[in-house]
Amino acid sequence: MAIAGIIFIVIGVGLWWVKNRQQQRCNQLKLARASKTADLESTAIAVAREIGSGDWRDYVWLWGTPKTSAPLTSEFKQLPCVSYTSTVVREYEETVREKDSNGNVTNRTQRGSETVSEHQQRIPFDLVDDAGQVRVDPEEANIESVEVLNDFRPGAPAGGMLSYGPFSLVLGGDGTGGARRTLGYRYKESVLPLDRPVLVVGTASDRTGTVAIEKPAQADQPYIITPKSHEALTKSVGQSAQIAFWSMVACFGIGVVLLVAGLIG
Repeated sequence: MAIAGIIFIVIGVGLWWVKNRQQQRCNQLKLARASKTADLESTAIAVAREIGSGDWRDYVWLWGTPKTSAPLTSEFKQLPCVSYTSTVVREYEETVREKDSNGNVTNRTQRGSETVSEHQQRIPFDLVDDAGQVRVDPEEANIESVEVLNDFRPGAPAGGMLSYGPFSLVLGGDGTGGARRTLGYRYKESVLPLDRPVLVVGTASDRTGTVAIEKPAQADQPYIITPKSHEALTKSVGQSAQIAFWSMVACFGIGVVLLVAGLIG
């Protein structure tokens, strides 16, 4: 019982770290300055007149529409976008032998999955609002994409080759997975589409000579691109911090009770 108590306390410590991290993220999101693209340009010009260009940084959030003259094309759905993730997941079942404390052996069938292919791509784009546009460099941003495909196709592929539209992949062996019996393959894809408004939270900078949004240098400032509004995003992160807090309290409480009971017993 004491060991179980220690385990709960350790989990509580982990949740304490998660709670602090989420609370810091929520605080930083609240501190980000609401901006328009034209405001960033005028601010950069004013700062450059005072101290020179290249050193201005400002943690901001903007709401606008991604635009680019050379969009990406997603692998499966062939959709124009500025970011996509395409994944193929093999779903299977296998027989597992289990032995209980009396030495009795039973067989149990369990399901599992493994990723056999995952491809991600993202490109810089212009964020356009009613005041103008600003360049966004999405490198290292946390992009919350829109799911456009989640399709399960049963059975093993003929000849060991997967195909979905223009996508194809040759599997090793015959694609059946040996002792693991293949149930089928799931094709998933998410994109950051063009012509759909998104929120960008990041650092506005004139480091390259022109104003752009990029990853903040400050580690606790999130860099996020999402279809959610700023209010919805901040609320979601705050709720995550609250859930982690109450889960932490519960784990510490249960852990202490079990630890004391184990020591007394």
